[in-house]
Amino acid sequence: MKLVVTTPTSVVTTVEDVAHVRAEDASGAFGILPGHADFVTVLPTSVVTWRDRAGKEGFVVVRGGVLTVRDGAVTEIAARGAASDRDISTLGKVALEQMEKSEETEEGSWTADTRLHLAAMRQIERVLQAQRGADMPLPRLDAGTRGGGEGAGV
Repeated sequence: MKLVVTTPTSVVTTVEDVAHVRAEDASGAFGILPGHADFVTVLPTSVVTWRDRAGKEGFVVVRGGVLTVRDGAVTEIAARGAASDRDISTLGKVALEQMEKSEETEEGSWTADTRLHLAAMRQIERVLQAQRGADMPLPRLDAGTRGGGEGAGV
């Protein structure tokens, strides 16, 4: 069986001749052997382990993702973030560094997205004001909930 772990930006690991994969989802831990039925599940942040036919173990920390088994011969994991190592004692340090780096990147991306959204909203406001004339105020967003008209609150 073949195991492939990817993130949006890289192939984290590809392992041929995998004899067993162990992962966990919301329902608990499970194992996958060659010949497994087609299968799809969502993985939380967790450690996925595997053993090859020679008996060597490998580990990958996934930061959420989707695990699929196809034709009983290919197990694929598409994760938001992942770190792999053959030694579990060094994997923790590598995974922690990658996750911290990823969180910083996501925070910066969220900030940039928010600024872009606000700039777009300000531009829309300017266009609407120009169409109405500079003297006319913009309508209040809460106008339907105040006063005695339709939709007025009590």
